[in-house]
Amino acid sequence: MAANPLPAVVAFARVAHHGSFTRAAAELEVSPSALSQTVRALEAQLGVRLLNRTTRRVGLTEHGERFLRQVSPGLQQIDAAFADLDYLRGRPSGNLRINLPAVAAEQLVDPHLPGFLAKYPDVKVELFVDRTLADIVDGGFDAGIRLGECLARDMVAVPIGPAQRQAIVATPDYFGRHPPPRAPAELVGHDCIRYRRSNGRIQPWEFTRDGRDFEVQVDGRLVVNDSEIGLSALRRGLGLGQVFEWQVAADVAAGRLQRVLDDWQAPFPGWHIYYPAREHLPPKLRVFIDHLRECAGPVNGGWVQASGSSGRVAGSSVRAGNPQ
Repeated sequence: MAANPLPAVVAFARVAHHGSFTRAAAELEVSPSALSQTVRALEAQLGVRLLNRTTRRVGLTEHGERFLRQVSPGLQQIDAAFADLDYLRGRPSGNLRINLPAVAAEQLVDPHLPGFLAKYPDVKVELFVDRTLADIVDGGFDAGIRLGECLARDMVAVPIGPAQRQAIVATPDYFGRHPPPRAPAELVGHDCIRYRRSNGRIQPWEFTRDGRDFEVQVDGRLVVNDSEIGLSALRRGLGLGQVFEWQVAADVAAGRLQRVLDDWQAPFPGWHIYYPAREHLPPKLRVFIDHLRECAGPVNGGWVQASGSSGRVAGSSVRAGNPQ
């Protein structure tokens, strides 16, 4: 065996995790060819094939599954030891990968990212914008950010940022051609700009009245799957839309857009950052959470545990909202 087989074992574990030399190489910041040579050298030293390689996928052999199962606890202990040293020396470090929708990046993370990077120069941040509710463990992410999404069992969810509220808006020109609705029932006949979610379902519009939440399936000639396209259509008078109020606050203040049905739009808990339950929270993730909570303003509760494989965040009645 090589004097120090650990780098090769780590390389093999990351390839097995991703099922891809390309994705593992990107994470380890090496070339796929160099990574492949490292794993082949490890296989030669062990005298067994660890991975089955085809043009379409990379999978574990029987020997590879057994070897990975035996080395994984040790690799996790090494990671924990490094993280503990980072914590003790007060210098969190490493690659921090966050999965989040575009609106969370725009509202919550991007404004506060310069301060975080300046404060923690040894942390590298990767923001992966995703409209789906990704499996953050399978994707190799440290955490995800969503609005009240259903979380997998054993996920820890931390509320970050203030409550959210939606707004129904259109241009004055649109309301010059269509009478403003006074209740959700009067949306019939309106040209509503609708949003198609990543699961293919068109997002219904959400309302609250007398403490009761309900949904309305609206109609309209324009369907989008990107919030920026929808906002552009709203500002050009192509219809009526339901969006986050912070997205149109400047337009409303300037008179470019007008709000209706405000009495039917109640605040709801805002963004949550979630991650797998583990004994020790990596310092790089802990300081990222603390930084967002400090910068983003009052939050709606404390650290909570997701209950059940498809339960919503414990202790809150959060809305899914548009994931984009």
